[in-house]
Amino acid sequence: MNTAKSGVFSRVIFHVDMDAFYASVEQRDNPGWRGLPVLVGGTGPRGVVAAASYEARRFGVRSAMPMSEALRRCPGAICARPRMDRYREVSMMVFAIFRGVTPLVQGLSLDEAFLDVSDQVRTRRQARELGKSIKQQILKATGLTASVGIGPNKLVAKIASDLEKPDGLVLVGKKDVREILDPLPVRAINGIGPRTGEALEERGIHLIRDLRICPVELLTPVFGRFTRRMLDKASGIDDRPVETSGKAKSISAEETFDEDLLDLPGMLEQLSLISIRTARRLAARELQATTVSVKIRDREFRTVTRQHSFSPATQSVDMLEKTARHLLEQWRAEHPYSGVRLLGVGVSGLEPARQMDLFASEVETNSSQVQELIKEVRQRYGNKALRKGQELDEKRQA
Repeated sequence: MNTAKSGVFSRVIFHVDMDAFYASVEQRDNPGWRGLPVLVGGTGPRGVVAAASYEARRFGVRSAMPMSEALRRCPGAICARPRMDRYREVSMMVFAIFRGVTPLVQGLSLDEAFLDVSDQVRTRRQARELGKSIKQQILKATGLTASVGIGPNKLVAKIASDLEKPDGLVLVGKKDVREILDPLPVRAINGIGPRTGEALEERGIHLIRDLRICPVELLTPVFGRFTRRMLDKASGIDDRPVETSGKAKSISAEETFDEDLLDLPGMLEQLSLISIRTARRLAARELQATTVSVKIRDREFRTVTRQHSFSPATQSVDMLEKTARHLLEQWRAEHPYSGVRLLGVGVSGLEPARQMDLFASEVETNSSQVQELIKEVRQRYGNKALRKGQELDEKRQA
């Protein structure tokens, strides 16, 4: 089970990004090109730069730039046509290293991925050591460098990986988020491109701090219904899980309460019902899961996600609820006076259910019906009208 991360992270997410990947592969395969400006892309009239080595970037060349403009800025550059089969071959080696670290790998392209290492890392030192280990393994296997960003969520990790390129390693603890993000330009946030950046700059918003403290009404014309989401990004808030599959990536259910939950028994009762909803959705899609996560938002609107992975995969209501319960109890022990306004239970690491599990799901459905009956009786006659045997045992032992 996940344990407390010494106040550094609630989750530990790595963003690993290969440095100038296509161009670096070409320089590695052609030793005479090392240290020289290399451009990968088409050289025809409409050719575009797919990748530029760091030597070429010093001339202001960047990816997606017309090749004619790139060669105007860097006339001595070496041009190489893309070799996608070769890049895929090297990418497979890199991703094999990722999956040797954690099964929770979300590939974004051939040369970058998110890794959720929450179960492996508990301290800042361990996070750094694991980041260094991944970089060393990649260098040994491929001869290439990578930059690693480490943060409490995907947004922060991705920003961190860009801060010291190439061959960088940047760790941003949850207490450091505002200090690191505030002085960065708003365009450092994924999703803010040139046009949006210009619109923000016209309003005097140049830095992430400017965006974070900006009144909603000033931002609504720029972001529309996504305004609140962009303000969350400016504060370093990102609840997205690391998604391990291109098909069914995760299944979840959550509940926002009209009044904050203040006591642990009330939280666990609601968590039980949410776990049942999640398990039903899992069984309905004939899937089983290897990871359970609990989403908790407190009365101050701070959101934390805790998760635990296990083997073999399951769709058992009891297993999902037991795991979710343990994660919530851990959080509550660390925050004994916090009220809860939202709870969610999610599952990921999904795979097709075995035939045995499909038969077992009928039993689980009956169990879910019992849980719903318990809820109905409690609502009508009070919370003490019915109790689980487990709850009575716990009371006797107290």
